[in-house]
Amino acid sequence: MKLSVIIVNYNVSYFLSQTLLSVRRALQKLDAPAEVFVVDNNSVDGSVAMVRARFPEVILLENKHNPGFAKANNQAIRQAQGEYVLLLNPDTVVEEDTFRACCEFLDEHPDGGGLGVKMLDGQGKFLPESKRGLPTPRVAFYKVFGLAALFPGSRTFGRYHLGYLDKDQTHEVDVLSGAFMLLRKSALDAVGLLDEDYFMYGEDIDLSYRLTRGGWKNYYFPGTRIIHYKGESTKRTSVNYVFVFYRAMIVFARKHFAPNQAGVFSLLIHLAIWLRAGMAVGRRVLTSIAPILLDAGLLYGGMYLLKNYWEEYQKQGPTDYPSPLMEVVVPAYVLVWLGCAYLSGSYDKPFSAWRIIRGIVIGTVLISAGSNFLESYRYSNALILLGGVWSIMALIGRRLVSHVVQHRNLRLMQSHQKKIAIVGSAEESRRVRHLLETASVQARIVGHVTPVADPTAPPSRYLLGQLHQLDEIIRIHDLDELIFCGKDLSATRIISLMIRLPQYPPVAYKILPEDSEYIIGSSSKDAPGEYYALDIALNLFQPQRARTKRLLDVLTSLSLLLAAPLLVWFAREKAGYLRNCLRVLLGTRTWVGLRHADASRRTTPAVFSPADSADTAAAPLPEATRRRLELLYAKDYTPSTDLNILVRRFRWLGQE
Repeated sequence: MKLSVIIVNYNVSYFLSQTLLSVRRALQKLDAPAEVFVVDNNSVDGSVAMVRARFPEVILLENKHNPGFAKANNQAIRQAQGEYVLLLNPDTVVEEDTFRACCEFLDEHPDGGGLGVKMLDGQGKFLPESKRGLPTPRVAFYKVFGLAALFPGSRTFGRYHLGYLDKDQTHEVDVLSGAFMLLRKSALDAVGLLDEDYFMYGEDIDLSYRLTRGGWKNYYFPGTRIIHYKGESTKRTSVNYVFVFYRAMIVFARKHFAPNQAGVFSLLIHLAIWLRAGMAVGRRVLTSIAPILLDAGLLYGGMYLLKNYWEEYQKQGPTDYPSPLMEVVVPAYVLVWLGCAYLSGSYDKPFSAWRIIRGIVIGTVLISAGSNFLESYRYSNALILLGGVWSIMALIGRRLVSHVVQHRNLRLMQSHQKKIAIVGSAEESRRVRHLLETASVQARIVGHVTPVADPTAPPSRYLLGQLHQLDEIIRIHDLDELIFCGKDLSATRIISLMIRLPQYPPVAYKILPEDSEYIIGSSSKDAPGEYYALDIALNLFQPQRARTKRLLDVLTSLSLLLAAPLLVWFAREKAGYLRNCLRVLLGTRTWVGLRHADASRRTTPAVFSPADSADTAAAPLPEATRRRLELLYAKDYTPSTDLNILVRRFRWLGQE
C-alpha cells in the first residue's frame, strides 16, 4: 500500500467533512492503493455519525475520551500499512494532485524522512509555519520578543519561520507542520512514533528533530498547496493556546537540549507564557471595554459641565451640593446609565438608536427614583433629566462620529448588508441561496458566476458573468464575499483563484462542499473557522439573550442562597445545592444549558440540560433525542424555559 492518511478529529464535523471530500478526490489521482483513518477523540458534534454515513471507506477509530493529538495519531500509525503516512489536520483542504505529487517527490528523494507543503489560510494567504527552523533558545528568544516579526527575512532573527527562504522553492528544513506531515514509514519505524508526553502542540517539532538526528532529511515542498483553516482546531488567539503551546516548548527543551540550555530555555518560555497571556488578556479586555470607557468619559465630562452651568445660571451655588457629589454621586449616575444602556443592547451590532434611548430612559428613571431616598446626595430632578438627555446625545453622537470616520457617510442607522456572489453552476447557486435563506444569513446575494460557459442555458438575471471576469465583477459590485461551489470547481482551481484575485478591496472566501448543507471558511489565519449551516440561527447565542440568561442566573442564585435555610432541606444533595448556587453566581456554571447538542461551542457548563426528564424513573432518552431537544431549546430560547426547568428539577439542584 502506498499511502495511509491519518486525521485526528475533535468537534469539527463540518470541516472534517470537507477535508475527507478533498482527500477522496486526491486519492483518485494517486493511482496506488491507499487507506484513510479518522481517529475521533470523543467528539459530541455528530462527527462519528457523519463519517459513518458519508465516508464508509474510512477506517474509524472511536475514543471514549480525549487522549490528545500524539496518542490518537499513534493509534492509527500502528495499524497503518502504507509506505508513507500522512498526518493531516481535520480543518484542511488538499488539492487533487497533492498526494500524487508528494509521494512522487519522496520516491525521488530516498533520503527524505518527512515532507511538508505550502499551506494557505482561508483567504489564500501563505502561512509562514509551512517551513520552520528548530526553536533553539536563541531562536525562541527572537520569536517571543518580536524580533522575528520585525525582521522576518533576516537570517539571524527570522529563523523560526525561515523567512529568508523563498516560499516558492524546495528547501531542506528543520521542522514540519503537524497540519500536513508526510512521513516515510520506514523512517518512523527507525526513530519512533510521536512522543505522547505532548498532549497538543510540540509533537511535530519533536518528531521532525528526531528525524534529522536519525540521518533523515525534512523537505519543504511547494509543488502543491493546501488550505489550512488555522484557528478552528487551534484557537491560536486564546490564552489557553499560549499556555499549552509554550509548555510544549519546555517539554521539548528538557528532552533535547543540554541541562544548562534547558534551564535557560525553560525560564525564557515561562516569561513568554506570562507575557503573551497577559498581552492576550489585556488586548481582549481593552478591545471590549474601550467603547464603554470612552462613553463613560463623555458622560462624566458632560455632567461636570452641566453642574457648572447649573450653578452659574440657575443661581444655585456649590454649597447647595454636598462635597462628594462629583467624586461619588456622578460616577454612580454614569454607572447606572451605562449599565442600563448595556443591558438594553446599546453595544450590540447592528446599531440601534432605540436601544440607547430605551436604556438611558430606564437609567434616568432609576436614578431619579433612587435619589429620592438620598435627599442630601442628589441633584435636582431637572439636572438628572438633562443628564439623561446628554447621555443619549453623547452615546449616539460618539457612534455617528466613529461611523463617519470609518465609512465616510452619515447612514448610521442603515446597517451594512453583506454582498455575496456565488461561483458555480445555476443549480448549485440555487442550493446556496436556499441554504443562506434557511440559515437566516443577513446578506444580499448579487448573483452567480458560472465556471463554464453554457450557450444552451436560458438567460438568467442572476448571472453576473464568467470566471475570467471575476476580478471585474468583484470591483463593479463591491462584493464582500465569494462562495465557491465545490461540486463545480476543483480544490486546485479554488486555491488558484484565492491567490490570483486582488487583495483589495478585501473579499472573504467560503466554500460549499459537494453534496453538503453547510458553507465554511475563515477570515484570517488567527480567526476561528466560520460556517453557515441550516441550524446556525440559535436564539440562545444572541447577545441580548445571553445577557438576559446571565442576569437570570445571578438573580435565581441569589434568591436560592437567601432562601437556603428553608429550601436546602428539600434538595437531595444539600452541599451540592450551595455549591451550585455559588458556581452559577460566579459564572463557572449556568443552571440550564447545552450538554449534548452544541458542545463544540464555547458554552458554560450546565447543571441541567433541557432534555433532562422530571420523571427520573423513566427510561433515559436516546442520545439523538437529547441532542434534538437541546437544539430546539437553543433555537427558541426564552428565560421562562429555564425557570420551568428549575421548578421541575428543584430537588436535583445539587447534582453535578
